[in-house]
Amino acid sequence: MDLLTQGLLGTAMAQSSAHRDEVRLAAGIGFIAGIAADADILIQSENDPLLNIEFHRHFTHSLFFIPLGALVVALVLWPFLRKRLPFARLYLFAFLGYCLSGVLDAFTSYGTHLLWPVSDARIALNIISVLDPAFTLILLIAAVVAFKKYNHAMARIGLMLAAAYLSFGWAQMHRAETVAQTLIAERGHQAEQLLVKPTLANLVLWRSVYEFEGRFYVDAIRVGLFSEPRIYPGESVEKFVLERDLLGLPASSVLAQDIARFSHFSSGFLAIRPQQPGVLVDVRYSNLPTTTAPLWGIEINPEQPQQHAKYTLYRDSSKVTRDKFITLLLGEHLLD
Repeated sequence: MDLLTQGLLGTAMAQSSAHRDEVRLAAGIGFIAGIAADADILIQSENDPLLNIEFHRHFTHSLFFIPLGALVVALVLWPFLRKRLPFARLYLFAFLGYCLSGVLDAFTSYGTHLLWPVSDARIALNIISVLDPAFTLILLIAAVVAFKKYNHAMARIGLMLAAAYLSFGWAQMHRAETVAQTLIAERGHQAEQLLVKPTLANLVLWRSVYEFEGRFYVDAIRVGLFSEPRIYPGESVEKFVLERDLLGLPASSVLAQDIARFSHFSSGFLAIRPQQPGVLVDVRYSNLPTTTAPLWGIEINPEQPQQHAKYTLYRDSSKVTRDKFITLLLGEHLLD
């Protein structure tokens, strides 16, 4: 999730266990602890463009790192708060603020190393978007009211409402998944893998991506609260196969290793679009849920196998794209 939401979740968690005279201090400690795990965004290398995406949401987001992460936050804040709080209380608030950072990120579709070092799997439950204003607003109101009233009760209520919202996201995901499975059956396909994820900032419009006979099929599925689900058929693209698409690339080369790293990051949803033959894209993400146009990808040059692949973003915030997205979100007829 975004930093503000992470911080607000940490705030509410810390406030929920604070005494009346500690609520405001707990709010600040919890907010700092809530965003501390995302300090891994600072792990970067000019020589290795994939290092950042490889380590973002990595060990600092692991469940096993929580006690240490909270301790680091507590030690950093101790010189400033030692006259106002016992260290045990400071650590408690830091622990509560930090403990759900990785868990919240795992609810999104980006992927989080939640069980590292026991498992290197990127866990992505696809229940909520990486940015969801409704979820953020719930936590914001709860934290602000608790701060103003010196009362942890509102923080606890906010946490329960946030949990209810995530439960709603889980229900919406299963609705969209059911629609996707029906669509796959109607096409006479058998999905080898299926991914259904929410689009940006809502739980109504979902992106469906499935693999069948070496191709990825992308569709948009709208599951409104008071209307029948609606399907917007999308594009398809051939799945990337290293041995076929880059025949002769040495397995030990820097480029081959970068492709393997990017494949792990993308859960294997890789393709080369005919429109971008030099770019390996992550099919899970696009600016529109019906297209295979990438949100990000890596530029590959087989003629320079010992050079690192370049990681590139392809965000499209044009009015045309925004209007199409809103049309899909509102369930209106999409004009070509």
